[in-house]
Amino acid sequence: MGGFEGSVGQSYSADLHQTTCQRQKLSPLADCAYLVPYLILLILIGIPLFFLELAVGQRIRRGSIGVWNYISPRLGGIGFASCVVCFFVALYYNVIISWSLFYFSQSFQDPLPWKECPLIKNDSNSYKVPECEKSSATTYYWYRQALDISDSISDSGGLNWKMTLALLAAWILVCLAMIKGIQSSGKVMYFSSLFPYVVLICFLVRALLLEGSFDGIRHMFTPKLEIMLEAKVWREAATQVFFALGLGFGGVIAFSSYNKRDNNCHFDAVLVSFINFFTSVLATLVVFAVLGSKANMTTSKCIQQNMSRMQMLLGNGSSLSPLPQVNITTADDYSRMMEKVTTSTGMNHTALGLDKCSIEDELNQAVQGTGLAFIAFTEAMTHFPASPFWSVMFFLMLINLGLGSMFGTIEGILTPLVDTFKVRKELLTVGCCVLAFSIGLLFVQRSGNYFVTMFDDYSATLPLLIVVILENVAIAWFYGIDKFFEDLKDMLGFTPYRFYYYMWKFITPILLLVLLGSSFIQLIMTPPSYSAWIEDKAAEEKVPFPTWGIVMCISLVLMAVAPVPLVFGLRYFNVLQDDGGAGGARSTVSYTKGRIIKEDVQLEEGDDASLLRGKAPGDGPSTPPPPGNSIYRKQSGGGGDPEADTAPNGRYGIGYLMADVPDMPESDL
Repeated sequence: MGGFEGSVGQSYSADLHQTTCQRQKLSPLADCAYLVPYLILLILIGIPLFFLELAVGQRIRRGSIGVWNYISPRLGGIGFASCVVCFFVALYYNVIISWSLFYFSQSFQDPLPWKECPLIKNDSNSYKVPECEKSSATTYYWYRQALDISDSISDSGGLNWKMTLALLAAWILVCLAMIKGIQSSGKVMYFSSLFPYVVLICFLVRALLLEGSFDGIRHMFTPKLEIMLEAKVWREAATQVFFALGLGFGGVIAFSSYNKRDNNCHFDAVLVSFINFFTSVLATLVVFAVLGSKANMTTSKCIQQNMSRMQMLLGNGSSLSPLPQVNITTADDYSRMMEKVTTSTGMNHTALGLDKCSIEDELNQAVQGTGLAFIAFTEAMTHFPASPFWSVMFFLMLINLGLGSMFGTIEGILTPLVDTFKVRKELLTVGCCVLAFSIGLLFVQRSGNYFVTMFDDYSATLPLLIVVILENVAIAWFYGIDKFFEDLKDMLGFTPYRFYYYMWKFITPILLLVLLGSSFIQLIMTPPSYSAWIEDKAAEEKVPFPTWGIVMCISLVLMAVAPVPLVFGLRYFNVLQDDGGAGGARSTVSYTKGRIIKEDVQLEEGDDASLLRGKAPGDGPSTPPPPGNSIYRKQSGGGGDPEADTAPNGRYGIGYLMADVPDMPESDL
C-alpha cells in the first residue's frame, strides 16, 4: 500500500485515544486549556518528528530496527525498544477492543441492558441493587456486569470468562487481518478513515439536541490560563501528540517503507497532522456535548434532592422559615436561592447538610479514561430515541478505530523483525498474537482493569519519550543534519524549509529533554497509584500500588528501554560486529528466478555513504554507480542495462531484479 494511506490510517485510528481515551488522558483534549498546548506541541514536536519518521522509513525501506542499525549500529537498540513498546501497548490496547466487542454484542437489545438498575426481589417487595442505586445504572453495568471488578489489584478474583472470550475474538480478528498483509489492510483504511467521521458528525448533531449540551461546549472553549501554566498539562499534551501521531512506535516507519521513493512525505506529514488535530477537535466537541448533558442531568437530580431536604427543614421550623418561596426552574435559579439562604442564615450548603449542585463542578470532575466511552457515552445513548441503533454505531466505530490502531501497532512489531531475522511473516504474526493473548489474560481477571491502568501509565509514556529523543539525536547529531537535508533534497526534489533544520537540531530535542525531566520529577514526587472501585461505597478511591506493583511499574519502564544500552554495549565492546552502518561494508542480494545471488561490496575507505545515494556530504547531484557496485538495482523493462538506484537497507543492502514491483520493501520480498 502507499505510505500515505498507511499514515492516514495510523493517524485516524489513533483517534481512539481521544474518543475512548485508553490513556486515562482524555483531559488533555478536554478544553481550551489543553487544546492550546496540544497545538503548540504538535507544531514544535509532532510535525517535525512525524516528518522525520516518514522520511527515514520511506528512503531506507526497512522497519525501525533496520533503519536505526543503518543510521548508527550502536543505536540499533532504538528499533528494538520501539518493538517492545509496541508489544506492551498491543497487550492492553486489544483489551479495550475486547470491551468494545462485548458492549457491541450487548447493544442489540431494547431497552439497553445498562438503562436501568437491576432489581432484587423477595417475598414482600423489590428494591434496586444497593451498589447501583449509590452510583448509576451505567456505572454499575461497567464495573459489576462487564468487568466484575475486584476491590484491589492484589485480589485477582480469577478470570472473567465473558471478557476472556471477547479478548480471544479480538486477537483472532487482528491475527487474520495482519496475515493478509499491509497491502490488503490498506484497502480497508479507506472505509475505516471515513466511517468514524460519519458517526461522529451524527453523534454531534444528536448530542446538541440534548438539554445542557451547550453548557459542555461553553466549558470546553472557556480559557483557563492558570491551568495552562501547569507543567502537568504540557506533559499530557505531549503524550497525546505521541499517541495521536504514532511517534516512537515504529509503525510510521514501517508504513512509510511502502511509499514510492519520490513520494512527498513532507506534504503527508503536515496534512495528516492537521487532519488529526481537527479530528481531535471534532471528537472533543462530541465528548463535551455529551458531558454537558450528563452534568445537567446530575445537577438537576442534585437540586431535587436538596429541595426535598430544605422542605424538611422548613417543616421542622428551622431558620429557613422566613425564606420567601422561590420558583426553581434552572440551575441559575437554584444558585440565586442558595445565595439568599446563605445571606439569611449565615450558613453555607455544607452546614445545612446540602450537596453543592454546580454544572461547572460536574464538568471539572467529569469521568475520564475508559469510563468516558463505557459510562458517560452509554448513559447519554439511553436518552436517545432508538438507543440500540446509536449504541451499535458507537461501538462499531470504536472497534473500527481500535483495529486500525492495532494494525499500525502490530506492523511496528512485525516489519522490523521480518526485516532483521528473515522469518516468515505469517508464522511470526501467529506466534506474536498467541503470545500476546496468553499474556493478555492478566487483563481479563477481575482485577484486570488495574493492570490496564498500570501498563497504560508506565509501559509506554516514558519509554516513548526516550525513544523519540534518541531518534531525533541519532539523525541530527550522529548521522548529521546537513547530510540528512541533502538526502531529503535528493528524495523530494526540493530542500525542506529551514524551520526543520532548527527544530531537529535544537528546539525539538531541548523540549523533549525538558518534558523527560519533568516526567521523572513527577514520577519521584508522586508515588504510583491507581483508582480502585470500592463495592461497598460504590465509588472510586485512589489507592497506592503495593510494593510488588511499584516494582512492576519500574520494571515495565526498564524493560522497554533496556534494548538501547544493551545493543550499544554489545556494539561498543565488539560482541556484535559494528558494521552495516552508514559507511560500512555491505552485501547486496539479487532476487532473480528463485535464486539468491549474494555479492560483497566494499566501499572505498573514507566513503561516508549518505542515507539516500551513497555519496559523501557536499558532493554534487548523485550519479548512478557502476553496475558492479550497485547497492540497489531494479530492472527497467526488458533488455538493456539495469537502472541503478542506490538505497541501502540496514546491514544488507537489497537489490532485486523485478519489473512489476519496484517499490516493494524488503520485508515483502
